[in-house]
Amino acid sequence: MAKSLYEVLGVSENATQDEIKKAYRKLARKYHPDICKKPECEEKFKEINTAYEILGDPEKRKQYDAMGDNMFNGQNFQDFYRQHKDIDLEEILNSIFGGGFGGRRGGFGGFGFEGFGGFGGYEPDLDVHARIQIPFDLAIKGGVYTINYNGESIKVKIPAGIKTGQKLRIRGKGKSFQGKRGDLILEVEVTPSPNWERKGDDLYTKVEVPLKTMIFGGKVGIDTFKGHINVKVPENSKCCQKLRVKGYGVNNGNLYIELIPKLPKVEELDPELAKLMQEKLPN
Repeated sequence: MAKSLYEVLGVSENATQDEIKKAYRKLARKYHPDICKKPECEEKFKEINTAYEILGDPEKRKQYDAMGDNMFNGQNFQDFYRQHKDIDLEEILNSIFGGGFGGRRGGFGGFGFEGFGGFGGYEPDLDVHARIQIPFDLAIKGGVYTINYNGESIKVKIPAGIKTGQKLRIRGKGKSFQGKRGDLILEVEVTPSPNWERKGDDLYTKVEVPLKTMIFGGKVGIDTFKGHINVKVPENSKCCQKLRVKGYGVNNGNLYIELIPKLPKVEELDPELAKLMQEKLPN
């Protein structure tokens, strides 16, 4: 049975506690991130510290000597560490040794290995959190949005009316550990629209309306997220006046239409009309 923790510190299985301590200090100085600037040094430093947390304590060392690699599901320590270095090993060892990991010595109580595959019932957080941006139109209407995660194309169902900051859970797409798989949790960011603004469940938009319709009244056609509608514009409407259309916002929200007069160019007017307007329109 390989004593892989001894290999990490470069000492024999019969090393004294003083020898283990000296070996640890030497390696810690060598691989400390403040001294060694290579990318792999930080992970090596964590590996050394984890090994010393066990071998540097006589009671933990005794337990490790009795169990060997069974403590790490039959893997040697290096393979286990590399496979699960994205999981908090401090919490795993905390669970194995009944608390006290992270620098304390002594007083570890029972070890509680029975029936838990060598981890004392430890359940790591296997969920992965990410952020996605979706178009404004998709957020309002809902639909399917495809993302690429770890080389896999995943179709995400977007519910209608979703807002920035809301989260979607994709089952079984997180990290894996001992046959279990976590979820992928996506925080949504809705990109702004140049034509629409959302306030709660209400939608706001601006629509250009011909001058004739603004003055004498009429109807103007608008494409909404719930289909095309014709909105009645009252006579003598003013610039920036808002019209409310009930139920055409998000869910049961309202749609507010800001009227923007569309002024014709003089050269586009009938010459007689242009002359008459110039003479008769009030200042």
